[in-house]
Amino acid sequence: MKKVMCFGTFDVLHDGHRFYLTGAKKLGDYLVVVVARDQTVVEVKKQQPLNDENARIKNLQQLGIANKVVLGYRGDKLKIVEEEKPDVICLGYDQTFFTEGIKEKLQQRGLNVEVVRLPAYKPEVYKSSLIKKQLHGT
Repeated sequence: MKKVMCFGTFDVLHDGHRFYLTGAKKLGDYLVVVVARDQTVVEVKKQQPLNDENARIKNLQQLGIANKVVLGYRGDKLKIVEEEKPDVICLGYDQTFFTEGIKEKLQQRGLNVEVVRLPAYKPEVYKSSLIKKQLHGT
């Protein structure tokens, strides 16, 4: 069984997320989605998510693409990778937080994981920051 893992905030689920998750799932047999903690979202995006981490997990589970949806860790962001031991990690086209040198960091932990960056799906329309602006009328 080939296990794939992907990460994200997934605050306002949209077709770009579906494209990303579906693309990740096609790379293996079992998809684990790691949801960013609320505290991590604040650190990275400098704002609270619209939906808390439990609501975001529930929304992803209801989407029905992932086999398993879990929360990431507050401190060591790669600890979940050590626990789940995926064969492939999928990154979104715009994911930059903690992805710099990720392959090398994983190898230092004794993990040989393929890292794949998936393409965007209509980023001029399906980007969370744009959708949030539309929701707030700004």
